[in-house]
Parts: sequence; C-alpha cells; structure tokens
Amino acid sequence: MIQDKFINSSTNLGNSNPDSLTWTVLHPIELLSGYIPVFITALLATLVFTPIIRWLAIAADIIDHPDQGRKQHAYPIAYLGGLAIFAGALAGIAASGIFLNGEAALLQGVPPSIVVGMLAIVLTGLADDIWKWDPRLKIAGQLIAAAALAIEDVGPQLAAGFLSIIFGEPNDILFSIGDFRIQNAELYYWIGTAITAIFVIGGCNAANLIDGLDGLLTGTTTIMALGLLTISLMMAYSLPAENLDTSLAGTRIILSLILLGTTLGFLPYNFNPAVIFLGDCGSLLIGYLSVVIIMTFGEFGTTKYSVAGLICFGLPILDTTLAIIRRKVAGKSMSDADSSHIHHQLKRYFGGSVRKSVLALYVIAAGFTIVGVGMSAMLLLTTVRGIVVEAFCLAAYVLVVAFAVKRARYLEWIKKLHSKNPESVNAYTSNQNQNQEKA
Repeated sequence: MIQDKFINSSTNLGNSNPDSLTWTVLHPIELLSGYIPVFITALLATLVFTPIIRWLAIAADIIDHPDQGRKQHAYPIAYLGGLAIFAGALAGIAASGIFLNGEAALLQGVPPSIVVGMLAIVLTGLADDIWKWDPRLKIAGQLIAAAALAIEDVGPQLAAGFLSIIFGEPNDILFSIGDFRIQNAELYYWIGTAITAIFVIGGCNAANLIDGLDGLLTGTTTIMALGLLTISLMMAYSLPAENLDTSLAGTRIILSLILLGTTLGFLPYNFNPAVIFLGDCGSLLIGYLSVVIIMTFGEFGTTKYSVAGLICFGLPILDTTLAIIRRKVAGKSMSDADSSHIHHQLKRYFGGSVRKSVLALYVIAAGFTIVGVGMSAMLLLTTVRGIVVEAFCLAAYVLVVAFAVKRARYLEWIKKLHSKNPESVNAYTSNQNQNQEKA
C-alpha cells in the first residue's frame, strides 16, 4: 500500500509539474469561509475551558511555585493549561466533521492517527506536569506520537521529496540480487519514519524550551499559525489535488485554524501577568501540532514547502539550536536547564520587563513568519527556483549559528579564566567595555 501510494504520487508528479499549475478547483476564500466554524469553535472552547482547568489545577494543587532561580514569577500559578488547548483542539476537530460546507466538506478532515498522536503527547506532558517525569520517559511518549503519525506516511512522502534527487523515483530499483529486488520506496519509508521521529521530538522540545515567559509561546505560535494557514491556503490554490478524499490540503488548513484558535483563546489568560501556564502538556502539544502541519506541506514530495514552514517556526528552532551549542560547549547535558535562552537575555536587556521582552519576540517571530510565507509565495506563484531561496535561508541560519558558537566559546573561556584569576578577568572585561564605548 505504501509503495503504491509512492508510485501513484510519483507518476502524477512525473506527468505534470504541480508547481507549474496555477489553477485548481479549490478556492482559498471559499475554503477559508467553509472552515471558519473550526476556528470559532476552537477559540470559544479554549476561552471557556481555560478557567475551568485553572480551577481544577488549583483544587488539585498542581501549581508552579516561584523560586529564586529560573522561576521568578511573583506568585504561584496554576499548571495544566495544555488541557484547555487540547479541549479546544478536540472541539475544533469535531466542528470540522459537523459544520463544514462547500469545498471544505469535500476534503479529508483530520485523520485518526493524528488525534492518537495528540493524545499521546498530552498524556506525556500531563504526567510530567504532575509527577515530573524523567526526560527519557518524555522522549518515549513523543516517539509513540511519532509512530501514530507515521501511519499517514507523511514522513516517507517528505523523504521521497529530497531523496528522489539522489536515488531516483520511489518505484525505481534501489538494488537487486538475482530475482530479489528492493525499490527506493522501501528506503524512503524507513528514512521517512526516522524523519517523523526527529520532527516530533525536535518540534515538541523546541516549543517546550521557548515557553519561559508569560504569553511567549502562546503569542508567537498565534503568529506562526497565521503564517502556516496562509501557506496552506496558497498550496490549496496553486497545487492540484489528485484525490480530494486522500489529499491533506484540508487537514493542514483545519490544524492551522485549530492552532490559531486555541492559542488565541488561551492568550488572554497566559499574557503577563499570567493566571495559568501551559505546562509541558501545552507546550508539547503546540509543538506537535506545529510540526504535523509543517510535515504535511511535504505531501507527495513537495519538500520545499516544509522548509518554508520550518522558517515560520524559526524562533523555537533558533533558540533550541543556540541552547544545544551553549550546553555542548559548556560540557553540560542537553536536559540541563539554564537562564541564557533568547527570552532570558532580552528580559535582562529590558531591565526585567517581561512584557517588553515578549513583545520584542513577537516581532522576531513575525519576521520569521513573513520570510516563510514570502518564500512560499515565490515558489508557488513565481518562477523562482526553490534551491535559490533555500540556499539564502540556509546561509543566514549558518551565519547565526557560527556567531553563536563563537559567543559560547568566549563565555566559557571567561568562566574558566575567572575561576583561575578573577582580577585579570575583571580588568579584561573592563577594557573590552571601554573599547566598545569608544567605538
């Protein structure tokens, strides 16, 4: 079945280039109006469920207490906000099966495998919020969600998009011994399954790491969701859907509207001063929904649109990359917490102001989203080659990472020098500051 799907999609792409088509039976405005009940339901359900979940968290004493370290909020704040996000998401999915009309009613909804993955992620995050799970158990839960998502073959289709450049089409022979033959589709399946696991684990933990200030993850995800929705609608307009019953065009629009509605509905309670936190349950679920949407952009090998989606998700990815570099250089474990994330540094820059820091990061997230949407627009609506845009974005990302490595090594050198001779470090840093002021 998997092999047949690969062969059919390959044949379709081989006979006509989807990127060259600018017309389909799907109309973005009509689709958006048809799917509006999904957004409204997710928004209202989250607005209603959040205070209920907050009351339950307080009654069960599932509360985040401040300390003198990383948790510097002024008073205890309820956890379990992720349950409100989950309730809003389920309500949106239910609405997508009840209230749709027009073109939206013709497209596939949210497959059960994605819902199963959502449930696995929520249970994993909920267990961590209540019992403080070992990081390895959290990874195990995320792998279960990835396994559920692999049922839809989204990962293998994504893998086929870039591996076909090297190995050829999925129905080509990878190698043969006598009458025994293995087609590329088998290779694409296993690599695609690994890609699914990497996307789910990476996306969930990236969202979790950036959830460090009131309203930060919720607000930046709202901005990213607008970008993912825009890309989804542009793809529906520009790329042909061979089979409306199996196309994921409707799935990604529904999930984008759910992500937008739930985060927007939760934001009033979570913005500074917050009265409830997402917890791991919420941050992992937001990361999961984001990467599922991004992976569906790679349906039938259209990998370049997944790259555009990753750019929209660029702020969590960048923050996670910098954290990995920082901890690797310092010789620390990846699970060791620190206070050097982008949001921590901005908070110190703004004199401890959470709101200014969060609003600045909203602007940065909007910048990433604009670039991602702009890249998709160029690829879908113009003749610009995808490799040109991707190369430019990769170069910019590598430059940022290179500066981060340099900065991390510099700070480690300062720490080691300070441990040996504090006076020389103070003199060195004082001279550096004076030179910067003169410059």
